[in-house]
Amino acid sequence: MDKGDEKKELRYGWTTGACATAATKSALSALLGKGFLDPVTITLPKGQTPAFALATEELRDDTATASIIKDAGDDPDVTHHARIISTVKLSEAGKGIRFYAGSGVGTVTKEGLPLEVGEPAINPVPRQMIQGVIEELCLEAGVSPDVDVTIGIENGEELAKYTMNGRLGIVGGLSVLGTTGIVVPYSCAAWIASLHRGIDVARAAGADHMIASTGSTSEKAANAIYDLPDYALLDMGDFAGGVLKYLKKKPVRKLTLAGGFAKISKLAEGHMDLHSGRSKVNFAFLADMANNLGADERLRAEIVNANTAMEVLQICTANSIPIAEEVTRKAIETAKVVSGGDLQVEILIFDRKGELVGRA
Repeated sequence: MDKGDEKKELRYGWTTGACATAATKSALSALLGKGFLDPVTITLPKGQTPAFALATEELRDDTATASIIKDAGDDPDVTHHARIISTVKLSEAGKGIRFYAGSGVGTVTKEGLPLEVGEPAINPVPRQMIQGVIEELCLEAGVSPDVDVTIGIENGEELAKYTMNGRLGIVGGLSVLGTTGIVVPYSCAAWIASLHRGIDVARAAGADHMIASTGSTSEKAANAIYDLPDYALLDMGDFAGGVLKYLKKKPVRKLTLAGGFAKISKLAEGHMDLHSGRSKVNFAFLADMANNLGADERLRAEIVNANTAMEVLQICTANSIPIAEEVTRKAIETAKVVSGGDLQVEILIFDRKGELVGRA
């Protein structure tokens, strides 16, 4: 996009929890003799009232099923266009509202999550939303809210391979997530929330050392050094701030933060979000750093005019300027400020082949 182009306004979407709530409301309406609601309107935690179109509906003698195709807007969400399915059944008096994991929804197997081990991975706020619509419809129909709810996600077990659920101890599929019901595009709030849950699970398992990596190459290389268990590995992506700020509240003894030269150089300059669309490599910053390490004006000019961070690293390496080591030291200063100073922080920089080029 040219600098003069106007930015496209990004489209908001709906969380898996909102879709599950709407599907449940429509299915229960049919089970109670009022017919499927299509479109079906729900009230979100902050008062918004979106309407959802049904994708499928089925009424049997004792169950009703409705599904909704999730629209995550312009957010890069793995569940965008996934089919969210709710099946409801009236249960015995006094049993209350019970949740079950259908096909594609995972089950919790590790401590540290906001759900008990053995529970379906339907998070607290979606549960509250679903309970709310069940209680509302049952009150209108004059029946007690004793309902079994089974939430499924079509192809969810396969989609879960692209999430952190395995490391969180959620097996068999995806989680039903959402705190507001709305997916804010590119907020990546779900990723950060998963990182927080990953830290919770690791701490509950007794981990006092974690590795947070910007990508699979750096994670593999870092864990070749330490051989930590899977639950102690955080797929941090670009969200260094999300990890460091949470560890200030929920500390461990040591964090090893691993990544490539470009992203760690952004952390060194003080950026908390390392995504290329939200922070840029500052070549002047790197040139000044190299200058302080002995680079002359010719080298400084080469660095300022470099095309990529990798080119900067190559220039410095060829001229015996230890810039990667200096970047790691600066990155530790940033991490210490954000994490509160008590956390023992190690920074590792790897090249694209997984070779260690900087460590502090």
